[in-house]
Amino acid sequence: MQSFPMHIGGAAHEPLGKDWFETEDPFLGEAWAQVARGNADDVDAAVTAAHTAFTSGPWPEMTATQRGALMRTLGDAVADHAAELAETEVRDNGKLWVEMFGQLSYLPQWFHYYGGLADKLDGSVLPLDKKGFFAYTRREPVGVTAIITPWNSPLLLLAWKLAPALAAGCTVVIKPSEFTSVSTLQLVTVLEEAGLPPGVVNVVTGFGAEVGSALVTHPLVRKISFTGSDVTGRRINELAAPLLKHVSLELGGKSPNIVFEDADLESAVNGVVSGIFAATGQTCLAGSRLLVQETVHDDVVRRVVELAGTAKMGNPREETTQVGPIATRPQLAKVLEYIDIAQHEGAHPVLGGGRADRPECGDGWFVEPTIFTGVDNSMRIAQEEVFGPVLAVIPFEDEDDAVRIANDSRFGLGAGVWTSDIGRAFRMSERIQSGTVWVNTYRAVSFMAPFGGVKDSGLGRENGAEAIEAYLETKTVWVNTGAPSGNPFVMR
Repeated sequence: MQSFPMHIGGAAHEPLGKDWFETEDPFLGEAWAQVARGNADDVDAAVTAAHTAFTSGPWPEMTATQRGALMRTLGDAVADHAAELAETEVRDNGKLWVEMFGQLSYLPQWFHYYGGLADKLDGSVLPLDKKGFFAYTRREPVGVTAIITPWNSPLLLLAWKLAPALAAGCTVVIKPSEFTSVSTLQLVTVLEEAGLPPGVVNVVTGFGAEVGSALVTHPLVRKISFTGSDVTGRRINELAAPLLKHVSLELGGKSPNIVFEDADLESAVNGVVSGIFAATGQTCLAGSRLLVQETVHDDVVRRVVELAGTAKMGNPREETTQVGPIATRPQLAKVLEYIDIAQHEGAHPVLGGGRADRPECGDGWFVEPTIFTGVDNSMRIAQEEVFGPVLAVIPFEDEDDAVRIANDSRFGLGAGVWTSDIGRAFRMSERIQSGTVWVNTYRAVSFMAPFGGVKDSGLGRENGAEAIEAYLETKTVWVNTGAPSGNPFVMR
């Protein structure tokens, strides 16, 4: 069994508390490595290293252009190691090899894109109502940033935060999920071997109560960026509020995928199945509520069931596998519990409905792709995030009814609209309360396109030029060019 210490100040860091914990392979159902279990003292060491790197040494001496050039080099280094990083992710969270390698092959674009933005963070000269003064603004990094990442797509979602933070000039302490820590440790080693100065990026592994809380409340941390559940996001916001820290939260969703009678039903069905069963439903943007116009409800359900029923489950390392295991033991229990809840509420399973017992699944943590009909939007299965391969089908009458159902949720992360009516596409996109609306597609993301939610789905945006703003402060500089100094007791 391999052992992975933390990474602080450019070097491996053994846990000060001398404790370790195991990380498991979801397909094999057994531990494959042990990871350092950090505590508040380890957090303090990491934050101190990040603060030192922020205030002295090569990082703050770099020009923005030099920083951008380095980031492009970092992106190239990640591309060179994409296969081995993807293999670690598959081993740690059970995601499909084809998906993880695809993510890791795409991930360098975040470093390239934000590297290009690094020296384009313009201030401005201000027009003034006072003579004898000159004033301008500067864009400066907010400082030491805490990045807390989930287990479902660890490195891709880390890049969404890390790339703009580095482009802005911040230094970083990463707290990865305790279920998927190894790939983050490996990534930081790759980045430093490519030239990232020591201490700019640090990793403290461990559990939320022992590491996460200490990181969020550390006085030298000025910015927190978190992706995960809304429950944890609220707790982070509460801990950060008394210290007036900057906070970005990318939280959960219960996204509606809305199919109208005039849609290309074949394309819509493909999008629906991809939206919920790709990644085994373990994405915040999963289209977990299928809203279908009543006139085509039965036809669409039949098609979705037929297509989802062909999904090949098994070893996520095999390129032919289409649905992998649930990533963690607690998540497996949660998904199975929600399947029971749905049936007790009166929903009818038309596909799946339990743990997979296929021979090709072995001892892994698999759940059959599951589809429920007879769902009312007030049911828990329609209101609460399951984060697994479970689809709730809800009929609707017309546009107004679809909007009412879609918006009847405390979440607002994403939504899909399937229609051949361009006017309807624009009307629905305006009326649905969500951070992203996909029209005749689903799950498309880009480093160029802002992503985030409204309502309980979070605060702030990731990706696109807008994301870098979360890691910057605006400073105003006043210069007296000849105004006389008057009576100090008279305000200008």
